[in-house]
Amino acid sequence: MTQAARIPFFQLAPANLQAMIALSASVKKSSLGVRLVELINLRVSQLNGCGVCVDMHWRDLIKQGAEPRHLNAVSGWREAPFFSALERAALNWAEAVNALPHKHPSDADFAELKEHFTDNEIAELSYAIAAIRGWNVINASLHNQIPEVPAPGF
Repeated sequence: MTQAARIPFFQLAPANLQAMIALSASVKKSSLGVRLVELINLRVSQLNGCGVCVDMHWRDLIKQGAEPRHLNAVSGWREAPFFSALERAALNWAEAVNALPHKHPSDADFAELKEHFTDNEIAELSYAIAAIRGWNVINASLHNQIPEVPAPGF
């Protein structure tokens, strides 16, 4: 490891931590389905360089029965044949939203999303993106490290 964790944030600010955990849990219970949420979590975490989250969400998708080859292609999803039109629309939207404030989702991005998702699902997807981006910011800025042995439940 090249960097040590800056602070033990999982042991600090318990009310904030519980709120983030609750948001993440609610997103997984949304109408989007756990697999799609985890694909979004994996892709946004890749974009944000959050090793802890990449590791966690990759492992979760493997537990769900995802093929390792398909997951390895998430970073190049546009060229991979493994993703449905709905997953592609969600991945595109996740990348567009994650690019804020440097780039804004276009009308074309939103139109593609509307072809596959209801307004309620778009709201749920947006919460999912916000939740994982929040975890990425916390983990990456505080140098939270990928554990050699994951904690139970993670």
